[in-house]
Amino acid sequence: MSEYIVKVLDAHFITHDVKCFTIEKPKGYSFTPGQATDVAVNLPEWKNELRPFTFTSLNEWETLEFTIKIYDDHKEVTNELGRINTGEELIIHEPFGTIQYKGKGVFIAGGAGITPFISIFRELDKQKKLAGNRLIYSNKTSDDVILEDELSRMLGKDFIKIFTRQDVIGFLSRRIDRQFLIDHITDFSQHFYICGQDDFVKDISKLLLDLGAESETLVFEQ
Repeated sequence: MSEYIVKVLDAHFITHDVKCFTIEKPKGYSFTPGQATDVAVNLPEWKNELRPFTFTSLNEWETLEFTIKIYDDHKEVTNELGRINTGEELIIHEPFGTIQYKGKGVFIAGGAGITPFISIFRELDKQKKLAGNRLIYSNKTSDDVILEDELSRMLGKDFIKIFTRQDVIGFLSRRIDRQFLIDHITDFSQHFYICGQDDFVKDISKLLLDLGAESETLVFEQ
């Protein structure tokens, strides 16, 4: 398995617990929007601790970008990434992943599950092909929304934000359940892109199938 040692060119927090990393792009390295790679910190005690993270950059960029939720309540890889700054090194591997754009549809994300969709949206926006797609994005509170301004600019009225632990005037405060999907989706024959924690993906997929979606129209990491 190929691996590449790359330098961090920039690292900064974009929310209270989400950090954006710009890193060197190895020569000839390419990926498809929606894909991920295994990442490790290039330190002796961490270099074998691989975790998958999604590219949020576009393939044409001269650098790679990751947008990573940092969990600082236990000593894990993201906790260490929270300490990584410009000039330090990461190890990346070859791209992988089954989340790729297959046609217009509804993107349903929970929390940091938005990350594979960011590159897809940026690519479609660049090609002026984003119209007709919708995003339903669930977070605990408004402070947890990743790249809210950019998503709002790209998607406009097709960006639906819901919060599970906060009432915000003008936005929905509830969970994505069967009735929510019935209220907000009229066509269950289109593509559905789902990303979030395992239980989130499992529950949303089951609801969509129960409501008439076909299994081949569901796109999620397998």
